[in-house]
Amino acid sequence: MQKAVVFDVGRVLFQWQLGALFEKLIGDPQELEWFLANVVTEEWHYEHDRGRALADMVPERIALYPQYESHIRAYATRFNETVPGPVEGAHELVERLAAAGVPLFCLTNFGDEFWEEFRPTQPIFDHFEDIVVSGVEKVAKPDGRIYAIVEQRSGREGAQLFFTDDNPANIEAARARGWDAHLFTDAATLEAQLLAAGLL
Repeated sequence: MQKAVVFDVGRVLFQWQLGALFEKLIGDPQELEWFLANVVTEEWHYEHDRGRALADMVPERIALYPQYESHIRAYATRFNETVPGPVEGAHELVERLAAAGVPLFCLTNFGDEFWEEFRPTQPIFDHFEDIVVSGVEKVAKPDGRIYAIVEQRSGREGAQLFFTDDNPANIEAARARGWDAHLFTDAATLEAQLLAAGLL
């Protein structure tokens, strides 16, 4: 069976930073830093990635930080603004792999509600045979259960799966399952890794 390439989404295919939204709402750099460290944090956002509903998360957070109610609501309604654009060079690699007939999959930690808003705006995802989304599955990387879902849905396992992700813990979890996993740093490095694997 032909080897497949599995892409992470955030910080591999697309830039992602909560600050890209909140710098529009908070003018003071020190306040912005405090807000991102305490109010709308990546750790709190990860709860949505794991399947927790915004309807539970948002009111709970507003109760803790009522002075930031409008900002917390903006997190829920303006999430696409946390994605400034594609990671440079990454989409070109997807296009080349697709043109070469390489089977493509995504494995992403992404909240289901946010994914519903984001996915339709990005035609690059049309190249992928399947996209495994943590918020839909209610389990997130690096939990081994979400890797098992990719194996089952792709019909591949171990070295038949080339995986790239920006998070070392997610790479370790993939390698523990025998995947050909590579830490993403930039598109040029990924291109070299794909060439070495005979995929480009």
